[in-house]
Amino acid sequence: MTMLKDPSRKYRAFPQVNLPDRQWPSRTISAPPRWLSTDLRDGNQSIIDPMDAVKKNRFFDLLVEVGVKEIEVGFPSAGATEFDFIQGLVRSGKIPDDVVVQVLTQSREDLIRTSFESLEGARAAIVHLYNAVSPAWRDIVFRMSKDEVREIAVKGAKVLRDEAAKRPDTDWHFQYSPETFSTAELDFSLEVCSAVMDVLQPTPEHPIIFNLPATVEAATPNIYADQVEYFCRNIPNRDSVVVSLHTHNDRGTGVAAAELGMMAGADRVEGCLFGNGERTGNCCLVTVALNMYTQGIDPQLDFSDIDRVIETVEYCNELPVHQRHPYGGELVFTAFSGSHQDAIKKGFEAHERQNDELWRVPYLPIDPADLGRSYEAVIRVNSQSGKGGFAWVLEQDQGLKLPKRMQADFSKHVQRIADELGRELNAADIWEAFRKAYHVQIRPKHFQLVDYEESKASDGTRIFAGTIEVDGQAQSVSGRGNGLISSVVGTIRDSFGVDLEVKDYTEHAMGTGTDARAAAYVECGLPDGSTIWGCGIDTDVATASVRAILSAANSAVAKG
Repeated sequence: MTMLKDPSRKYRAFPQVNLPDRQWPSRTISAPPRWLSTDLRDGNQSIIDPMDAVKKNRFFDLLVEVGVKEIEVGFPSAGATEFDFIQGLVRSGKIPDDVVVQVLTQSREDLIRTSFESLEGARAAIVHLYNAVSPAWRDIVFRMSKDEVREIAVKGAKVLRDEAAKRPDTDWHFQYSPETFSTAELDFSLEVCSAVMDVLQPTPEHPIIFNLPATVEAATPNIYADQVEYFCRNIPNRDSVVVSLHTHNDRGTGVAAAELGMMAGADRVEGCLFGNGERTGNCCLVTVALNMYTQGIDPQLDFSDIDRVIETVEYCNELPVHQRHPYGGELVFTAFSGSHQDAIKKGFEAHERQNDELWRVPYLPIDPADLGRSYEAVIRVNSQSGKGGFAWVLEQDQGLKLPKRMQADFSKHVQRIADELGRELNAADIWEAFRKAYHVQIRPKHFQLVDYEESKASDGTRIFAGTIEVDGQAQSVSGRGNGLISSVVGTIRDSFGVDLEVKDYTEHAMGTGTDARAAAYVECGLPDGSTIWGCGIDTDVATASVRAILSAANSAVAKG
């Protein structure tokens, strides 16, 4: 079977919501919502091998640590494993006083009773009741009328009320979901929710939570926002209602739908860390929270050690977090492209130079350090990379700050190695290539400094006198010039016939304190008009400059 040439024969566009005066497009998110993690329930039911008690406890501890205050811990009527975990969690005393656990139940009396029993002894808890209300479920799955579907919700609400009354020592809260809200008639969802309110009688001090699930994401996120705004406008006693969002990612816009839903008036966001969930997943709480963070809003969730969060999530779910997942993926702060690398490198340099708190680094919407990531992996080098890439790696790995023109010279060496190896170059590869290209900290084929002295002649010139190994044989040499560098250049010319003309010289410190070293770079012209570079590294800046001249001389001899 192939894709249809005319898909309209099989599929229909989702209808628009009649809301001509919609307000959400002009609003912005200015405060975090209430967060509910459903990793231990919705997420758990979506993995191949559901979590055992050890993994669920570890995941629960992680959620508490990052700051989630409402956690859906399971479906207690699903079986003994779920029931025992929830009851054990309550009895263990490990639920902090500022954290409320939630359980899910279908609207059936026996299942609701089991749910309350699992929470026996809890300080506070939310019981989450649901039944599907959309036409497809009514007509195909249940074969029920609207009245019958509404009555299921009302009967369930009455059981909630009565079971809670039997256990007055627990601070009970109620949540109702008109499941499949995103594909149901808005007025019917409102009708069912209003009937549930009539039973449970919420107040502003003790509101009911109405969850509006995009059980199946069936339209663009703006339509979901219209649905949410319409619901918020028309539900009675809005001040006694907490509107909660539970978006799925069938169309790839679960996060966008949640964000627009908040703009439309919702108070709460449900989802999973890194978006685990049925089919294509639930809304990713990490992404929504850190999107807010990049807009200057404290999400009140702490992902300052995001790699440890990922490690726990991957262990418990036995699913990898994709390398390109927003904020958490291994490669999301990494640039291979030369133009991207150059922009990022300049951004970091400007940020450091200006000492500005405001984050303005191109291609990086968030400072990786805020999430516990180092800068070392921000720029990585392969055959697509430019000179800014390996220059960044050398600076981060070795502390070398190559002059711009030297970067261009070295790029030819890096490109050749990248093409030969056909893989990403790591820091060790680049450092080894640099050492070989400029004869740095290796025993060169020709000139190797043994020792030297510098003195001042009576005419004011500088005298260089030292010992240089040439092809392994030590030779005493000397020369003079206007300064140390020119005296070394003169010595090389007079003693070995290598004629160098220094065009540019730069130096910088590497590190601080007793471990500080100096790096010197020299650009030299040759008699044939070509240019070569040299680099020297030493604890003494003068010696580093001598080594830089010898580095250039070695390159001149190697060039032949």
